[in-house]
Amino acid sequence: MINRRSLLASASLLATPAIVQAQTAWPGDKPLEVFVPFPAGGGVDIMTRLVMPLVAAQIPGLRPVVINRTGAAGQIGLEATFNAAPDGYSIGATTIPAHNAIPLERQVRYRAMDFTFLCNIVEDANCFYVRADSPFKTLQDLVAAAKARPEQITYATTGIGSDDHLFVLHFEELAGLKPMIQVPFAGAAPLIPQLLGGNMDVAAINVNDALQLAREGKVRMLAQAAVRRQPEAADVPTFRELGFDLVHGASRGIVGPPNMPPAIVARLEAAFRTALADENFKREAARNFMPLNTMVGAEYRAFAQTVDDRLKRLWQVRPWRG
Repeated sequence: MINRRSLLASASLLATPAIVQAQTAWPGDKPLEVFVPFPAGGGVDIMTRLVMPLVAAQIPGLRPVVINRTGAAGQIGLEATFNAAPDGYSIGATTIPAHNAIPLERQVRYRAMDFTFLCNIVEDANCFYVRADSPFKTLQDLVAAAKARPEQITYATTGIGSDDHLFVLHFEELAGLKPMIQVPFAGAAPLIPQLLGGNMDVAAINVNDALQLAREGKVRMLAQAAVRRQPEAADVPTFRELGFDLVHGASRGIVGPPNMPPAIVARLEAAFRTALADENFKREAARNFMPLNTMVGAEYRAFAQTVDDRLKRLWQVRPWRG
C-alpha cells in the first residue's frame, strides 16, 4: 500500500512554485473541488493527488482541492460531481465500469453518459489476492475449493457493481461456479487491512492495489485478468494462460458535470494532455504502481460509451446483485 506521507511527497515533487504564486483567476477566485468517490490512500485517490498539481501548473490560478466523498461503491462521489454547477469549480475522479454499472442496478442521481469526459489516466487489471498463508496457492486451488464448498467462499470487493464485482461474476460463469459470498467495501484502502487480518478467503481487487504487500511477502496474487502479464507482476499468470478467457479491469479517470462550457473543457483537456505526457509524472506513476492508459476528451467518451453498451447487454442476460 502507498502511505499518505509518500503520496504527499510524490505530489510535492510534481508541484511547481507557480501553483502557489499564481494570481490569475480560474475561472474565478474559488478553488477547484476535485471529488474522489473512494477513501484516501486507494488507487483512485492516489492517481488524483498525483496528477492535479501538474494540471494546476498548466493553468494560472487553478487551485485544486481533493475531497473524498465516499460511499455506496462510488455512487456518492459521482453524484457530487454530476450535480455540481458546471462552472469550472468542480470535477471528479471516476472508475469505469463501476461508473456505468451502478445506475443499472439501483436509482442514482446521475446519468452515466451525461458527464463531461475529460481524460482517462490509469487502466489496472483485476486479480485475486490471498494472504501469504492462505491454503490457496493457485487459481486452481480456489476453483476446487469453491466447487467443494459451494456458496461458502468469501471474496472482498470495492463495492456492489464495481469492476471487482463484475470481474468475479464473469469468472464464476467461466469456471462453472455457484455464487461465492461477496463482502463489499468502500474502496481498496479499507479492504486491504481486512484481507491481511484473514477476514475473507480472497480479495478481488486490482493488480496494483496490493502489489507492494505482495513484494513484501504479505499477500499472494493468484492470477491477473490482463491481456498480457502486467510488467509490475510479470511472474503472475493471466487468466487466459490458465484456461479462462477473462480480461477485465478498472479504467480510472477524471470527469466533470454535464454541460461544462466548451472553453473551460478545452483548457482542462489541454492541461491534462500536458500533465500526462510529463516524464516526472510518468516516473511517479510507475513508482506508485499506476499503469497508464491515456484517453482525452472524445476518445475517453467513446470508450465509456462502449462499456456502457456492453454492460446494458450483460444486465439483460445476467443482472448482478449484492
